[in-house]
Amino acid sequence: MDSYLKAVETISDMKPVNVTTDNAPDVVKTIECLLHNESTIGYQALVTVLNKLGDVIDVSVVTPDLESDDNTMPLTNSILNIMETVGDRVVGYNGSCSAVAPAIAISLVDIVPSQFDNLTFGVSFHSGDTMPEIFISRKPFNNTVVSISLPSIIRHSFPQVGPNQSPPRIQFQFYGIPTLFQSNQKDQILNTFVVSASVTNAISPIKDLDEEIQIMFHHLTPNTLHKDIQCVFWNFNKSNGRGGWDNHGCRKNYSNSNYTTCLCDHLTHFGVLLDVSRNPVDPYNEQILTIITYIGCGVSSLFLGITLITYTVFKKLHQDYPSQILINLCLALLGLNLVFLANSWLSSWEVYGLCVATAFTLHYFLLAAFTWMGIEAINMYFALVKVFNIYVPLYILKVCAVGWGLPLLICITVISVNMDAYGSHLYADAQPGLNLIDNSSDFCWLQDNVAYYTSVVAYALLVLLFNIVIFVTVLVELRRVRVNSPPGTHSKLMQDLKGVASLTLLLGLTWIVGFFTWDPARVFVLYIFSGLNSLQGLFIFLFHCVMKEKVRQQWRIHLCFSRFRLKESSEWSTSATGGTVANPRLNPPRESVPSGHTVKSSSTESTLA
Repeated sequence: MDSYLKAVETISDMKPVNVTTDNAPDVVKTIECLLHNESTIGYQALVTVLNKLGDVIDVSVVTPDLESDDNTMPLTNSILNIMETVGDRVVGYNGSCSAVAPAIAISLVDIVPSQFDNLTFGVSFHSGDTMPEIFISRKPFNNTVVSISLPSIIRHSFPQVGPNQSPPRIQFQFYGIPTLFQSNQKDQILNTFVVSASVTNAISPIKDLDEEIQIMFHHLTPNTLHKDIQCVFWNFNKSNGRGGWDNHGCRKNYSNSNYTTCLCDHLTHFGVLLDVSRNPVDPYNEQILTIITYIGCGVSSLFLGITLITYTVFKKLHQDYPSQILINLCLALLGLNLVFLANSWLSSWEVYGLCVATAFTLHYFLLAAFTWMGIEAINMYFALVKVFNIYVPLYILKVCAVGWGLPLLICITVISVNMDAYGSHLYADAQPGLNLIDNSSDFCWLQDNVAYYTSVVAYALLVLLFNIVIFVTVLVELRRVRVNSPPGTHSKLMQDLKGVASLTLLLGLTWIVGFFTWDPARVFVLYIFSGLNSLQGLFIFLFHCVMKEKVRQQWRIHLCFSRFRLKESSEWSTSATGGTVANPRLNPPRESVPSGHTVKSSSTESTLA
C-alpha cells in the first residue's frame, strides 16, 4: 500500500492523494475502510469520494488485473457499493443535492411520502464535456444521454419515519464509463452509459412493481444495422460475485438507431446490451406457467411422499427389485420437487453461496431422476426381454451407486471446471432452446451455457433415447409373446402392454416434450411440458398405488377398519387363485437381475400390475 495512504485517517485526508495505476485498488480499499468508520459524511466528503473514484476509473479502466486477490470483491462492485454508501450517509443539505466528477454523478432527493407522485432523473454528457449535467424533474431533457423516471407506486417502499427522523431518500447515480461494467460474455457490448436509482432503507425490496420504471438511453454508437438490443441491469451476484449483466424484469419498450426506452420492475444499475440472443416467454404466459408448475410440483411432492411411505412401511411391497428401484426414483423426484419449490425463496435471500448450493442441489436431483429413469428401463429390459437369470452380486447396491453417485460426479465436475456455472437469473446468459427447469425471477440454476447443454440437455437426451429404445424393444417382445400365447390369454397380455406403456411414458418419455420448445409453438409446448412433468409424482401414485392391487390390499389390511378391512390371509388367497404368484418369496434364491420366461413372473408383476 502507498505510504501516504497508510497515514490517511479521514476522507478529507484523501484530497492530496495522487491516484495511479499501481495504487488504484488500495485507494478503493482505503475509502471503504474510512466509510466503515463514519456513520455520516458531509457534502465535501462526498465530492472527494467521487473525485477519487473518477480518478481510479480513469487510470485503471477497471481491468481484471486490478483485482487485488481472488478473495476480495472486484473493483466494479466495490465502486458501486461505495457510491451507494456515501449516498446513504450524506448529511447537511436541504431537500436535495448533487455532486459530479469526471464521468460520474450522484443526486440525492429527500422525499415526503404523502406528496410523492413521480420523479425523473436525467443526465447530459457528451465526449467533449468535462462534467455531466444533472436534471431533476426538469423539462425538457434536451440532449440527455440517459434518464430514469420513477412511478408513484414506489412510495409503498418508503420507510416509516418519525418527527425527528430523516425523511426517505432516493439516490440516483450516473456512470459515463462503459469500461467500468465489463462482461465475460464475448457477444455482449455495452452501448450506453449506465444509470441507477435506489431508496435508502426501503422497507422491502423494490421489485415486481405494478407500474414499471421507465429508462431512456442514448446509444453511444448508432444502431444503424438494427442489431438485437436487450435491456439489462447489473447483478452483483453473477460471475462468482464479480457482477454481470442480467435482463430479468426488464424489457425493451421502444428502440431506434439512436435511442432505446426500457421498462423495468425493479431498481438497480441499468444498461443496454447489443447482440444478446435470448427469447424469454412473455410475462403473461410466464406467470401462468409458473403457477401451473408450482401447483403441479406441490401436488407431486404430496403424492410422492405418500408413495414412498406406502412402499417403505409395508414390507411386502419393497422386497422385489422393481419396487426398490421405484422407491429410489420417487426419492429423486421428491428431492427435485422440494428444492424446486424452495428455490425462489432461497434465492430471495441474495446470498451467493446459498444460491450456488441450491442450484447445485437442484441440478443433482434432476440428474438423479433421469438416472433412475434409465435404471428403471434397464430393469424392465432384464425382466421382459432377457429370458434367463443373470447373476449380479449386490445388484441393488450397485444400481444405487450408479443412480446416486453418477449425478454427484457430474455436478462436482461442472463446478470444478467452472466455479461460475451456478447462480441466479438464467435469462441473461442462456440461449433459446430446451427449458427443463423454471427460468422465472430469483431462480438459482445453471448459468453457464456449456454446462447446461452438456450436463442437462445432452444427459437427458441420452437417457430418453435409451428409454425409447427399451420401450420399443419391450413392445416388440410383448407382441411376440402375445402372438405365441394360447387363445384366451390376450386380455392379460394387453394389460401387461398397458403397464409397460404407462410406466415408460410416466417415468421419462414425457420429458421429450421439452426438446420441442422452439418457436412458433414454443408457448403451447411449454404448457404441455409443465403440466405433464410437474404432475409426474401424481401419475406415479395413480399407476403404482391406486391402480395396483397389491398396494390396495396392503392399505386395506393395515389402514381400513370394520368391513373394509382385509385379513392378511385373504391377500395370499387372492394372489394364489390369481395364478400370478407361485411363491410369496418375491426374490429368487440367488441375488440376480429379475427376469423370467414369461411376463407373469413374480419379479415383473410389481412393474406391470
